[in-house]
Amino acid sequence: MVPPGWLYAISLTVLFAGWGAAIQLDLEDEKSIKTAAATAAYNMMSYYHGNESGQTPGKLPDTWWEGGAMFMTLIQYWFWTGDASYNEVTTQGMLWQKGHDDYFPANYSNYLGNDDQVFWGLAAITAAELNFPEKEGESSWLSLAQGVFNTQIPRWDTSSCDGGLRWQIWPYQAGYTTKNAISNGGLFQLAARLGRYTKNQTYIDWAEKVWDWSATTPLLKTADWNIADTTTTEAKCQDHGDLQWTYNYGTYLSGAAYMYNLTDGDEKWKKAINGLLGTTIAKFFPHEYGGDIMSEISCEQSMTCDRNQDCFKGFLSSWLTFATTIAPFTEKEILPRIQASAQAAAKQCSGGDSKSDCGRSWYKQDKWDGTKSLESDMSVLSVISSTMIAHRKEHQAPLTAETGGTSKSNPSAGTGHKDKEPNKPKTITAGDRAGASIVTFFFACGWVASVSWMVYGG
Repeated sequence: MVPPGWLYAISLTVLFAGWGAAIQLDLEDEKSIKTAAATAAYNMMSYYHGNESGQTPGKLPDTWWEGGAMFMTLIQYWFWTGDASYNEVTTQGMLWQKGHDDYFPANYSNYLGNDDQVFWGLAAITAAELNFPEKEGESSWLSLAQGVFNTQIPRWDTSSCDGGLRWQIWPYQAGYTTKNAISNGGLFQLAARLGRYTKNQTYIDWAEKVWDWSATTPLLKTADWNIADTTTTEAKCQDHGDLQWTYNYGTYLSGAAYMYNLTDGDEKWKKAINGLLGTTIAKFFPHEYGGDIMSEISCEQSMTCDRNQDCFKGFLSSWLTFATTIAPFTEKEILPRIQASAQAAAKQCSGGDSKSDCGRSWYKQDKWDGTKSLESDMSVLSVISSTMIAHRKEHQAPLTAETGGTSKSNPSAGTGHKDKEPNKPKTITAGDRAGASIVTFFFACGWVASVSWMVYGG
């Protein structure tokens, strides 16, 4: 049985199939944007079965972290368009996977990385900031984000490199000796957002601490505003895996924007925003495609992106868009590129039987590139939804407890349960990590002195 809220999206998909053309998008027409976004949302959710009988809410096949990313995208979609079709399934999945109010559920905890967990925390703080409806009697969205923070901070590792989060949590995991940008950048962004929402100095101090530590490593080179994907404890965090990914830049840039807003425009954060934004535009909006269309440059042109990497542009799209609401001086650089990328993405959604399946390569506007996935649909949904910002009478900044946010704080969330290393780890799959880009060999157990250098996970 089709959920009632999905009937509108289904009708749109049928309509576009009849046209035999790409998703139609007129950025001047609010209704057109909502219709295009609804089609992308339906495409994405056609891959999701967690709400069906016998399935696991919030869990996608062969990956755990992407569930949090998907729900974060749906929360933003609801905020921008007002379409509540997926609110119930989002709430169900977000609460089912909450673990001990820390998004560290026992079923998956023996092979999760810090970056896997933090994406659910970012989804929860997004829900709090946007006043996504809460379920009576359940944990608040804010408390779930706080629970992630509270379980990650004790993992801050001063035994190597004077600090930083390791990519993986357990010593038996391949990648344990790696410290990566998305784990540390994710914690930085989460702390900055919690600090802005609550004005609690602990979060603010930690945001500063994670940023400043990152800047001592190649993960955040403030001299040229370049972000390395990885560094390793064996090299005292001075080596660098240099494949460039949109979400690494997006997470640090977003956190800097929250800190800029929180500190009423402190020069440190304005300089950081300008530096990272300049590099982001130069790298990921290539001149050869006009300078305005986003591209995942490390894998897109060679068509070697994996499912994780197909998500990344969506995160950058939404984080850049919200940055314009809390650091308004960025709007003139960001908004035209979000709009151009959305138009290009819509044109790429012209494949498959429906003629609206979305490929990954937005810059290939003349025809569908032959790929389709939940992850590509997620990125398209994010960038198209984001263009609704131009139709808001006021660019609605993420809320705080002082500006209308209703989600209740629980500073001790997640602290009643400590990480406990499993006795018998499961086999680790590439799909169960969020990280950078090369698959390595996984060991079932035992301690490892060194591992293959890593640049991603799923």
